[in-house]
Amino acid sequence: MPWLEMWLPPAAGEGAMAAGLFLDAGDAAAHGALLAAMPGCSVSFGARSRRRRGAPPGFLSLTMSVKGGRGFVPGSVGLLAGAEEKGGTEEAEALVAGKKAVEEVAVAEGNALLLQEKDARAGAGALNMTKHLWAGAVAAMVSRTVVAPLERLKLEYIVRGEQRNLFELMHAIATTQGLKGFWKGNFVNILRTAPFKAVNFYAYDTYRKQLLKWSGNEETTNFERFIAGAFAGVTATLMCIPMDTIRTRMVAPGGEALGGVIGVARHMIQTEGFFSLYKGLVPSLISMAPSGAVFYGVYDILKMAYLHSPEGKKRVSMMKQQKQEANALDQLELGTVRTLLYGAIAGCCAEAATYPFEVVRRQLQMQVKATRMNAFATCLKIVDQGGVPALYAGLIPSLLQVLPSASISYFVYELMKIVLKVE
Repeated sequence: MPWLEMWLPPAAGEGAMAAGLFLDAGDAAAHGALLAAMPGCSVSFGARSRRRRGAPPGFLSLTMSVKGGRGFVPGSVGLLAGAEEKGGTEEAEALVAGKKAVEEVAVAEGNALLLQEKDARAGAGALNMTKHLWAGAVAAMVSRTVVAPLERLKLEYIVRGEQRNLFELMHAIATTQGLKGFWKGNFVNILRTAPFKAVNFYAYDTYRKQLLKWSGNEETTNFERFIAGAFAGVTATLMCIPMDTIRTRMVAPGGEALGGVIGVARHMIQTEGFFSLYKGLVPSLISMAPSGAVFYGVYDILKMAYLHSPEGKKRVSMMKQQKQEANALDQLELGTVRTLLYGAIAGCCAEAATYPFEVVRRQLQMQVKATRMNAFATCLKIVDQGGVPALYAGLIPSLLQVLPSASISYFVYELMKIVLKVE
């Protein structure tokens, strides 16, 4: 082949190779087309179709690198024309087209890999969300079943206007309905609280992480915790209030005659319309925003205060050393006792702060269409009939219910996140 020389300088780096060919312009097109067809290579140069007699040949430079057995990765390829050879030819245009085709294939392969990675991340995110929701649902089911008797007593004071003291009321229920009377409506309560707590816990963690991302801080501030808790409470209330309304109507006087969940729902929709299932929505939202803020905010503040203490740092360090060798209980950041205690404190603070809204909401859910009043009028009526203490009717049994409910709820939730490996 005329005007052919090979130039091989030292390798540019590990796994890299650079080379050059002095080509006659007539052969450059053929060899360039061959290189353009090689996987992982690209070629571009310009030369005239005919070189003047005595003019120096073009110089074809090629650089390729090898990565992990996947073939050559294109480097830079081009023909350095002689001093008098400028402009483009039809052969050069064909080589440029070949280079574009190779690049398009590489881009398509890269896009396919990106789509696969995106699908994998989406699948992992959906699985993690499902685990997160299950952790909250199980926490609600366990805690509500344990405290169902106290929940029943609270509703007797709020809904039925019970005047007897706590022990007399307990004796009356046990005498007339037996022990199962204390768990009356518990199944419906689980149907209400399981999705409510699942959405609530998941929404709080999601909002908190998003606020942390927006702020760019290393740790969530107290204000961000309260905001995330408030929005979590509002989100869960909007999604789950119909079941709460049905459950309240079931335990109210005359609720037994309407049948189960489906019977009560059908009766309310037929007689009062679909939106009767959302009775008390406004006071519910007004109460759940501060309730969620206090509940999650107080717990997180107590939790971070402990983790930043010398004892907490020591515990975290020990947990990192043990890694997966420790059981689920030992992997709790706060330990069993502190998780239960901090959950109880957070629950009591939230309940005491928002209890009047709970009383008003229950009264709104009890109203029929003929005597319906708005939230403000209902509140005034309650105060007029029983004074301000009427807004706190049933607070003691409610706190007795919240103490174990909140502590067990947080404990089971944190434990289930470890068991299900929620990220």
